Amino acid sequence: MAMPKGPQAFPRSEYLRRLSVVKAEMERREIGVLIVTVSPNITYLTGYTARSGYVPQGLIVSLKNEEPTFVVRRCDAPSAIYEMFIDRNRIIGYPETLIGNPEMDGFDAVIDFLHDNGLASGGVGLETKFLAQQSVEKFKIRMPQATIRDFSGCITWTRLIKSDLEIVVMKEAAAIADAGILRAKEVIRPGVREADAAAEIIATLVRGVNGKPGTDVSDFHLCASPLSATPHTRWSEDVLHQGSQVNFEFGAVRYGYVSALSRTFMIGKPSERLRRVHEGEVAGMEAALAAVRPGVTCGDIATAFNTTIKKHGFEKETRCGYSIGIDWLEPTASIKEGDPTVLQPNMTFHLLLNNWIDEDFGYALSETFRVTETGAEVFTTLPREIFVM
Repeated sequence: MAMPKGPQAFPRSEYLRRLSVVKAEMERREIGVLIVTVSPNITYLTGYTARSGYVPQGLIVSLKNEEPTFVVRRCDAPSAIYEMFIDRNRIIGYPETLIGNPEMDGFDAVIDFLHDNGLASGGVGLETKFLAQQSVEKFKIRMPQATIRDFSGCITWTRLIKSDLEIVVMKEAAAIADAGILRAKEVIRPGVREADAAAEIIATLVRGVNGKPGTDVSDFHLCASPLSATPHTRWSEDVLHQGSQVNFEFGAVRYGYVSALSRTFMIGKPSERLRRVHEGEVAGMEAALAAVRPGVTCGDIATAFNTTIKKHGFEKETRCGYSIGIDWLEPTASIKEGDPTVLQPNMTFHLLLNNWIDEDFGYALSETFRVTETGAEVFTTLPREIFVM
């Protein structure tokens, strides 16, 4: 029985619009065919979210064809047929003999396809910064008539400005993230294992809200005392107790798009130090969001935040956020002083103000927002408070 097409996150016209932007950049760089290997970029151009990028695969975008072609491990081809907007005949599964093979791999299947279809000459684009050097050399050696040109980062920067359809999906994810924090309010109690609390919250992130389930599980950080000063730890085997501080940072996912959220919880009365930091961070958050508008830079937002918290007697060493979208982090713009990226409508950012002040003391507060024509639209509806249990 043939694999059917699954529900598409976006209409065909949306994917063709994205491809048209990429093709315009290809033409500018004199690239006739592009091999996309970065998984979030493949998601962006096709809707594919299956986790198959740990082995070689390539989305082949040609100026000669409206739709791209995907060369993928054969066992993953049905997932591509189900998830991608493209015709099933453009999904090519390569054999298992190329897996764990010291001499050949899936990129050989990509190169074979290019040769068989007259695409192995002229300007060929690769995301070279994200490929092993030996893979780049393979393309050069096996395609001597091609001029290999680096296309690294081009699609990622294209993703920086979202369409209105993408904004809708990110808002759906944000509603699920809100539900995760509300579930945390119900389960963070003395005597509860960190693992059990995490399980309940993650279950909420999967179940979703408003008839919209989470479609993946993204990074999940539950940093409880004595690890509340750490940024990227998971839950531990410990049991929460009176006096435990719990810092959360997690994201909810819809069709690969992530909206992230951070909040601080306290079992018992917060210390005066924590309250002072909270007040300063909230003031900094408000100052940063007030600075958002088209035409200002990411650096301007960071300056507004940093200037404000210094008035409250402390500083933040790490950056204040970054562009967010597919697969959480978009490695493009950073909200840090000196970043020259100019804000435009429908850019989306995770304003991450989590602050790891001392080895034994930290704080969590963040929002996902988009740039509007006049300012910032925060996706969450939760109050900016210390949640006292």
